Amino acid sequence: MKNLLQNRHFSGLMRGAGVLVVIQAIGTVGYHYIGRPTATWIDSFYMTFITIATIGYGETVDLTYHPLGRLFTVGIAVIGIGTMSYLFSTLVALLVDYDLNAAFRRRRMDKEIAGLSGHYIVCGIGRVGSNVAHELTLTRRPFVVIEPDREALDRWLEHHPEALFLHDDAADDEALQRAGVARAAGVFAVTGEDSHNLMISLSVKLIQPSARVVVRLHDIRNEKKARRAGADEIVSPDFTGGVHIASAMLRPQVVNFMEQMMHSEEAMRVEEVTLPAGMAPTSLGQLLPRSRDHVLLAVHEGGRWVFNPDESHTVVSGVTLVLMVSPHGRAAVESRLSALAA
Repeated sequence: MKNLLQNRHFSGLMRGAGVLVVIQAIGTVGYHYIGRPTATWIDSFYMTFITIATIGYGETVDLTYHPLGRLFTVGIAVIGIGTMSYLFSTLVALLVDYDLNAAFRRRRMDKEIAGLSGHYIVCGIGRVGSNVAHELTLTRRPFVVIEPDREALDRWLEHHPEALFLHDDAADDEALQRAGVARAAGVFAVTGEDSHNLMISLSVKLIQPSARVVVRLHDIRNEKKARRAGADEIVSPDFTGGVHIASAMLRPQVVNFMEQMMHSEEAMRVEEVTLPAGMAPTSLGQLLPRSRDHVLLAVHEGGRWVFNPDESHTVVSGVTLVLMVSPHGRAAVESRLSALAA
């Protein structure tokens, strides 16, 4: 809607409509004056309308003895018919332009989505889904939104006009394939219905078993069903919200620290990075020199955790590093690891 209001043809349409209203008002007043005392306001309005519209049923306001009145009619007809023609052509141009823009944007998005790999798919852009998408945006991760509700989608696009999206049902195999599920790193099934999220999870796993699926559940009792449907992780906003409320009371400074980290200008996050294949055993000191862009918190290797590891600790391919890092820092770490593994 916002794009429509900003369209130059729409602005021209509004200006033309304004001119038409002014002409109608001038014609009504003019005919009422010329046809006095017999011409009523209704007669005058109707006379102006049929002149502009070129209907020409006859003179409802008698101009037989008013030559200047007929010249007035000529003027109203020329300006009014010209304005009507302008309005019609502008309306046609608006419709064509709007359709062409929508078609062009659709083709461009399809092409961009087809070029994605290792991206994420957000199924549902309601309250939870919009927060998921916002987090992906902040941490600079590519994603595609699938949402069947046009109003919910428009609310998201109003603030994120360049976002990639599909107006479709994420439980539909074709929609998932168009979103690139075969190349996706993961899928968020975060619609408002547990049953729909289970269906999305099952559809994803049937198409791409290796894709990681995180499912939102209202009723935690549906956890086993979600696991059977292929969900890798299950999150209940009601449950986690209750834990967060309790933490705000029991450990307020920890909660405050996490919130400050999430809302900092650097967009700091606790991230995980897996060492790529082909990397020779390397000490952490050589692998990741100290930097303000990242803080190494732990290493996960061989099924065990090593917290606050020493710089001399040696790591190999497949080990996962847990860091507190900014999006820029994460990209730098991943680039450095890829270079060392090459």
